[in-house]
Amino acid sequence: MKSTEDKLNHVMVEFYEKLSSWEQAVVKDKGYSLPLVHTVEILGGHGPMRMKELAEKIGVTTGTLTVQIDKMVNLELVTRKPHESDRRSILVELTSKGQEMYEEHDALHLQLTGELTAKFSADERAQLLSFLQRVNAEF
Repeated sequence: MKSTEDKLNHVMVEFYEKLSSWEQAVVKDKGYSLPLVHTVEILGGHGPMRMKELAEKIGVTTGTLTVQIDKMVNLELVTRKPHESDRRSILVELTSKGQEMYEEHDALHLQLTGELTAKFSADERAQLLSFLQRVNAEF
């Protein structure tokens, strides 16, 4: 008989795989790459960021991010601007087009969350929120 830890491990992996598949399908329909959309999500959720901070959040090198940001500048999704207090740093921020993409993608996430938790009570949703916040805090 499997332990609770083992079952939890498999359920978490299954959830990750299903969420990843959903994300891939949504992004593919829009014609953008997953790394590009993740970059938009991070900037939309956190606001303008230094390249180094953004690279750390995404989990890539600044060199890899530079290539991604170049593409996004060409697509008019982000702009680069000098940091106000640190002349060596460049801030990346969403353009209005990038902000629209963020809001559209975030709405899809909100819809998915609503569908996945539709049969949950308000207390169960609050509990799930609390659990996921605690799990996220461990990363």
